[in-house]
This record gives sequence, C-alpha cells and structure tokens, in this order.
Amino acid sequence: MFASNPSPTSDSKWQHQLDRFVKDHQRNLAALAWGLWLENQRNQGTIGIDLKPKPPRFVYCPDEAIQKLNDNVENRLQEILGLIEHYNPEIEVLMIAIGNEQIKLIYFQPDTPPPQCFAEIAKDIDTMLTEIETLLGLLDFGF
Repeated sequence: MFASNPSPTSDSKWQHQLDRFVKDHQRNLAALAWGLWLENQRNQGTIGIDLKPKPPRFVYCPDEAIQKLNDNVENRLQEILGLIEHYNPEIEVLMIAIGNEQIKLIYFQPDTPPPQCFAEIAKDIDTMLTEIETLLGLLDFGF
C-alpha cells in the first residue's frame, strides 16, 4: 500500500551518495571550506568538486562560468547564484558538485562553525584535500 523510500534512479544515485558523504563528513568539509576561504577568499570562484575523475578532485568554479551556465539553462540557477552572492563562510559551507553533466549544490550550516572545525582538525589544506578526495574516490558514483 505505502512504498518505503523509493530506490534512487541511476541519474540521482550519485546525488544520494554525495548527500550521505556530506552528512558523514560535515566537519572535515567545513574545515576544508574555511581553509580554502582563508587562502583565496572568493578570488578564484566557488569551491567545486569534480566527481568524474578517480579520485574526484576539488576545483574552483569561476563566477563567470556559473553565470554563463545559468544563462544556458534559462536562469534555472538563480537560487544558487543568490546563495553564492550572500555566502557567509564563517557559518556556512557552500560547494558545487559536478557530475555526469549535472551539478548539485552542497550547502549547509554545520553544528560547529567552519573556523572552529579548521582549528580543531589542525591539518594543512593539501592534507585535507588529499584525504577528502581519497574518501570520495572510494564511492562509486556510476559515471
């Protein structure tokens, strides 16, 4: 009569896996986001995760590229552009995941503020990047 959670389609499987990963690794992602903010502010754009290579890798998405993508998809990314414009890195994490010709917004406010996560984890950015990329590489996104 009532179905339990429907199984994800192949197109959304990667998004569900990424949601779970983000939930399980919020603290590390918050620390990384703060560390990258300290290094670059918004000079290089929004933090992105390219999920296609093995292992996935962190990249920057220049504002111009996001705006052009928004133009190409008939302004369907307006909300994302608004979040990027008003992003507060001291209390939020904002990243864009890129996979299989789709994007997914990673946006959350961790229980512990990103600066505190960064201080508590106390690792350099390159180490954090490598560790998170390695963990992401263990997932099968199906691309």
